[in-house]
Amino acid sequence: MTQDKFKQIITHPTLSPKQKSSYLALEADASLDYLSVSDAVTQAMKDAVLCDMFEGNAPFKPRYVLPDYAKFLKQGSEYLELAPATDFDEALNNLTIIYHHVPSVTNIPVYLGQLDDVLLPYVGDLSDEAVYRKLRMFWIMLDRTLPDAFMHVNIGPTDNIICRTILRVDAELKQVAPNLTFMYDPAVTPDDLLRVANQNICECSKPHIANFPMHASAYDSRGFGIVSCYNSLPLAGGANTLVRMNLKEVAKKADSSQHFFDSVLPQYCTTMFELIDARAAFLHEESGFFNSFLVTEGVIDEDRFAPMFGIFGMAEAVNTLMEKDGAEGQYGHADTANRLGHSISRRLSDIVTATPVKYGYNGRALLHSQGGISLDVDVTPGVRIPYGTEPDPVSHVQALAEHHQYYTSGISDILTIDETVKANPEAMYQLCKGALAIGFREFTANVHSNDLIRVTGYMIKLSDIAKFKEQGSRTNTTGLGEEAAATTGILNRAPRVVSHEQAPRFCDGQ
Repeated sequence: MTQDKFKQIITHPTLSPKQKSSYLALEADASLDYLSVSDAVTQAMKDAVLCDMFEGNAPFKPRYVLPDYAKFLKQGSEYLELAPATDFDEALNNLTIIYHHVPSVTNIPVYLGQLDDVLLPYVGDLSDEAVYRKLRMFWIMLDRTLPDAFMHVNIGPTDNIICRTILRVDAELKQVAPNLTFMYDPAVTPDDLLRVANQNICECSKPHIANFPMHASAYDSRGFGIVSCYNSLPLAGGANTLVRMNLKEVAKKADSSQHFFDSVLPQYCTTMFELIDARAAFLHEESGFFNSFLVTEGVIDEDRFAPMFGIFGMAEAVNTLMEKDGAEGQYGHADTANRLGHSISRRLSDIVTATPVKYGYNGRALLHSQGGISLDVDVTPGVRIPYGTEPDPVSHVQALAEHHQYYTSGISDILTIDETVKANPEAMYQLCKGALAIGFREFTANVHSNDLIRVTGYMIKLSDIAKFKEQGSRTNTTGLGEEAAATTGILNRAPRVVSHEQAPRFCDGQ
C-alpha cells in the first residue's frame, strides 16, 4: 500500500518536483511508529475527538518557529557565514538566506518577522521611492521562492516608511503570499494609518488587524509574533506542537451541559495534555532539533516554545448541548446559546492556565481557537458561526467578542463583507475599530468580489482554485484551499452589507 502511495505521488500529473518531494516526506513521517501513548489517547484519536495536525508520528522539528530576526541581522551568523548587515540591501539579502533555514510543519518559514522593526535601522538615507522598489522586489521574491500562504509578515503599530510601503506593495501585487498582520494600538497608531490598512482589506482581503495591547499583555518584554494563519506565539520561540480537540464530538458524549462541564470536558482535556506532553517530549529530548544553529546563536530559545491547545467545533457543541438541555436558540443568534459558548471558552481557559506541561511558556500550554482544516466536514472552525448562517456584521462581532480574551495563541473569525464596502471603505474602518474596542483580539474580513480570499486564515485565489485540478498550482496551499472549498463550505459564507449608520455607532460604543 505504501509503495502504491509513493507511485501515485511521483506520477502525479500536476504536482511540481518540489511538491512531490514534500508529499513523499509526509508519507515517510507517517510510516514511523506512533509515540507511546495510553489507550485513552489512542481511542480519543480514533473517535475524532483529538487530532495531532499531521506533524508526523515522531516530530523532529517544531510546528512553528519565530526567530529573532533583528538579533540575527545585528550579529550575523557563523553557521551561515554572514557578517552583520550594514545597509538595507544586506539586510534583505541576509533575511532571504535565513528564511530557507527556518523549519516549520510546512517546511517553509511561517514567520518572516516584524519587518518594520527589523528593517528600519537599515533604511539610512534611502528615498521613499528606493525603499518602495526594493521592498516590491523582495515581496515578489517571497511569493515566487517560498510559495506558501502560511508564511507571515507583521507590521505596525507605529507609523513608519516600512509599514506604509508594505501596505502599498501588498495592495498593488495582491499576492497569496506572504500573509500579513497589521498591529493596531490605539495609543500609538494614527487613525489614517488604520484607514489605509482597512482600505487594503477592501482591495485584497489583507491584512489581519491585530489588537496589539491585548496580544502584548500575554507575553514578556521580549515580545511575540503572529504566524501562519493568525497564531500568536513568543518571539524567539514558537509552538513545539499543536493538538486540537473537536468540541462537537465531546458534546455528543455528554448527557447535558452540566455533565459536559463536570465530567466529559475535563476528562478529554486530561487525555489531550498527555498527548501534548508525549509529542513535545520527543521533540525536546530525542529529535536533536535544539542543537540547531538557531539555538546556539541565540536566534531562538528552547524555553520560549509552547504547545498550542487547539479547539474547534464550538458552534456544533453549543447547539448539541442546547438541544440536550431542552433549550431553544442557535449559536451566533441567541443570547442563551452565545453565553453557553462563552462559558465553554472560559472553562477551557481555566483548565489550560491551571495545568502544567513539561515544555511550555512559563510551564503552560497556550489556548488556541483553531481555524479548521480541509478534512473537517460538518464541523465549524474554532468558535466561528457556521458558514451561511452568519448574522449582520455588527451582531456577528458582538456575538463572538467575549471569546477573544481567552485564546492567547490566536482566535479569528472571517467576516465576509459585500463588495459595496469598496465604495464606502470608512464602514470597514468603523467596523474594525469597533470590534477591537469591544475586545476582538484579531479583526479579519473578506470582500466578496475579491479574487484573493481567506480560507481558515491563509490566502487563496479563486481563479487558482478554478483551474487547480487541470493545471495544479505553483502555490503549495492552493490544493488545501480547493479541498476546503469542496468539502467544508467556505464558499458558502454569507456576504453582508456594512450599514452606513450602524458601523459608526458601533465604533463609538453605542
